[in-house]
Amino acid sequence: MFLTVLERSLSLAQHNIGTLFKTGWAYILLLAALNFAIGASLMPETGFTTVSYMTEPVAAADEGALRALAGLANLLVGFSIAIAYVRRILIGAQDFPIAFGGRTVRVIVYQIVLGLIGMLSLIPLFILSALLAALTAGFGLLLLFLAPFIALMVVQKFSVVLPAAAVDDPLSLRESWRATAGLGWSMAFAALVMSLLAGALVGLWALVLWMSDGLLPANLVWQQVRSAIFPMGMMLILVWAFASLHATFYGLIRERFAEKLGLKHEDLEQVERTQSAARSKAHKALDGVRRMNRR
Repeated sequence: MFLTVLERSLSLAQHNIGTLFKTGWAYILLLAALNFAIGASLMPETGFTTVSYMTEPVAAADEGALRALAGLANLLVGFSIAIAYVRRILIGAQDFPIAFGGRTVRVIVYQIVLGLIGMLSLIPLFILSALLAALTAGFGLLLLFLAPFIALMVVQKFSVVLPAAAVDDPLSLRESWRATAGLGWSMAFAALVMSLLAGALVGLWALVLWMSDGLLPANLVWQQVRSAIFPMGMMLILVWAFASLHATFYGLIRERFAEKLGLKHEDLEQVERTQSAARSKAHKALDGVRRMNRR
């Protein structure tokens, strides 16, 4: 199961790179414009010494505050891209290019809750490792080393609420925990590998932009562009990796639920086709009413 979850996550991510850009093109432009404007306001006369304004040393408190707000804005847009991406993959939704509402707020709140769960789960693990270290140093150090991975497993078992909230499925944290019974370690292993992959891709993206100085004319305009597209690209990589991962988790528990009901894979596909046809008819009817009102 370890390799199955990872393989399905990687396969989903690999085959939906184009979907990411199709669903998130408007947000990508928004990210580029946002980071370009902030980078231009923070750029010194001599230019940036690093790849982006995000990686520059903080020279003043107000500059640090502006950079923190820029980070929050990037995260907000990143969540919006992830929601649009997951909705397109899981239910074939074709939402308005830019949307923000209760759905986005629910996903963000769940992400904050998951972060708190991860931090709180580390506390008893660290206490237990300290107690074990007093008795036998070997086991204590081993538990201390494994504590972050155990906390990661706990968070991943709850994390199915994220894609569920994106597709308006009222899945609770308790239901997420129960639905992922027996999948916790496989989910944690897949999350660890996807995290390492995302980190490697972000590092490669930074290296490519840093090496561009030797290929493109060194001028302040290019530094501003490079400063803007670095956080934009980093956010897209993170969204692509983790949204694909959690969409895979959601698909797995849906398959489990279908198996309990005795449904076949073909039955699920038929239900999804029926729902897609119904949504298409509803959109056409709504367009017809709008045209009649215009007349």
